[in-house]
Amino acid sequence: MSITVKPIASEAHLDFITKRGSASFLQIPAWAAVKQEWRGESLGFFDDGTLIGVGLVLYRKLPKLRRYLAYLPEGPVLDWERPDVDEQLEALVRYAKKARAFAVRIGPTIIHRRWSAETIKEAVADDEVARLSEREPDDTSLAATRVLRQLQHLGWQTSEDGEGFAAGQPMFNFQLPLLHEDGSAKTEAELLKGMNQQWRRNIKRADKAGVEVRTGQRADLARFHEIYLETAERDGFTGRALSYFETMWDALNAEEDGRMQVYLAEHEGDLVAATTMIRVGAHSWYSYGASTTAKRDVRGSNAIQWQMIRDAVAAGCAVYDMRGITEGVGKDDPELGLIQFKVGTGGEAVAHLGEWDRAINKVLHLAFLTYMKRR
Repeated sequence: MSITVKPIASEAHLDFITKRGSASFLQIPAWAAVKQEWRGESLGFFDDGTLIGVGLVLYRKLPKLRRYLAYLPEGPVLDWERPDVDEQLEALVRYAKKARAFAVRIGPTIIHRRWSAETIKEAVADDEVARLSEREPDDTSLAATRVLRQLQHLGWQTSEDGEGFAAGQPMFNFQLPLLHEDGSAKTEAELLKGMNQQWRRNIKRADKAGVEVRTGQRADLARFHEIYLETAERDGFTGRALSYFETMWDALNAEEDGRMQVYLAEHEGDLVAATTMIRVGAHSWYSYGASTTAKRDVRGSNAIQWQMIRDAVAAGCAVYDMRGITEGVGKDDPELGLIQFKVGTGGEAVAHLGEWDRAINKVLHLAFLTYMKRR
């Protein structure tokens, strides 16, 4: 076969992504240094010697066995519209088998479905609609549908149901397009006009109250982390250690200066909100956010998001990505507030294809899935 997969240097991996324009930050070489509990490897996909795709694979060893889950979060980085995607995936499985993987897990980032802000609002207002997928999307990609059918035909399996954030990376994300269809950047006035009245009012309120937003340095991660833990306790999730964010900062910014930034929103000397942002080429991500319970009325969270959006435009980005949402839109859904906050920006919900497994050793793969469900 003409398609082969083999290890490549991290420099070649990064160069491919740079020339491509963007890729998920989970697929850049530096991410391997962030996920220290995994073993990382850069892979290249070749067509008769020409590099046509790359992937960061993270290996997780099974207890007491020299067998691994080969995980490519939001990857691999392929041209998913090529007619030989099936051959590329088969080549990946062959390589993983030689690397003693019991299964391969991938997460194609090709967008399958899109819902506009208006469509989402209609779904939220409709008592008969409990999940976003019950509402007709504004756009469905034929290319993504073809990849979906190829995955099914090749024996890949998915357990995606769009609910929660427990398993891997989220299938549903919220994105704010920053460019017009002709490729020109949207102006601040256009972006503000696209937001709902509540967002515009809160941005003005923050400005009038004197909220100041600035980017910080590595040392400011400690200040971010302090209110991040407050947010975790308030919202009922388990927060990460400060060392995780420091490792992320060191790894990502060593790869490219300014790849990760920390933002601080302050009011009269008090920190009221803080976030982290990551940029790879023309794609910026709001990765983590935190806010204090005190002074919520000064709207620091809106102010900090608005500054990040403007900085993403200034950096030449095409997309400001607000990351995961669940697709629940029912009035009693515990995550409804999250999607309502994000939809206020005037962006769109997008559904990727989710995460897919290809079992190499079916017994070990089943045991692994059973273990993960019990966890």
